[in-house]
Amino acid sequence: MSYGERIAIKSRRELDRMREAGRHTGEILLVLREAARPGVRTDELNEIASKELEKRGLRSPFLGYSPGGLPPYPAVLCVSINDEIVHGIPGSRELQEGDILSLDFGVDFEGFHGDSAVTIPIGSVPGETRQLVKTTRDSLYEGIAKMVPGQRLSDIGHAVQSKAERSGYSVVRQFVGHGIGREMHEPPQVPNYGRKGRGPRLTAGMVFAIEPMVNVGTEEVRMLEDEWTAVTADGALSAHFEHTVAITDEGPEVLTAVQGSH
Repeated sequence: MSYGERIAIKSRRELDRMREAGRHTGEILLVLREAARPGVRTDELNEIASKELEKRGLRSPFLGYSPGGLPPYPAVLCVSINDEIVHGIPGSRELQEGDILSLDFGVDFEGFHGDSAVTIPIGSVPGETRQLVKTTRDSLYEGIAKMVPGQRLSDIGHAVQSKAERSGYSVVRQFVGHGIGREMHEPPQVPNYGRKGRGPRLTAGMVFAIEPMVNVGTEEVRMLEDEWTAVTADGALSAHFEHTVAITDEGPEVLTAVQGSH
């Protein structure tokens, strides 16, 4: 892949605003996690997220988002269930005992963005499903651990891929992490796979959204007719975790982590 685009270095003032964006993102996502249970509809979760944004005076960067000519995204929250990998559109679906639910959410705070995702079990799920969720979360933190000055950009994805594949899973390649700041998606792309030791050196002040998507079966993706929802090509389960992370001289700072979050 090309690494030609400039990676923004955030100032101390900008990082302070991103910390606030991250805090709001993490707190609202925690409210959504606590609301998710059997019988709750996905549009009810979206409504909770909308009310939290309104209460806090925040804007949704998801609502109306239309990259590359896609239809404008119609919600403030992405809700993906079971074999849905990412970008599931909320609707009237009811959560069922045994589902796994991926929530992807972001905010715009004074022109700066936070972005985070989590996969949670709904009620009781089999042990192998819990293992998928745990491995995906662990792979996120393996990637975050590489976010220190002097490492190479590709070291992040290599760490994610290594953890997931050691556990017998596959890593989605069609969707990747990204830089984040004044825009929800900024350079560079941050794949969840690849050889280590490649790409630009990481520098304090860079901020990335790291988001592994890990499948039980094939890494291949199929898009639904709504042009947003991505599902596993073989119908197997998928999990998704994401944090917005700043690189600092003291190590990675997870901006979207709040007490009780993932």
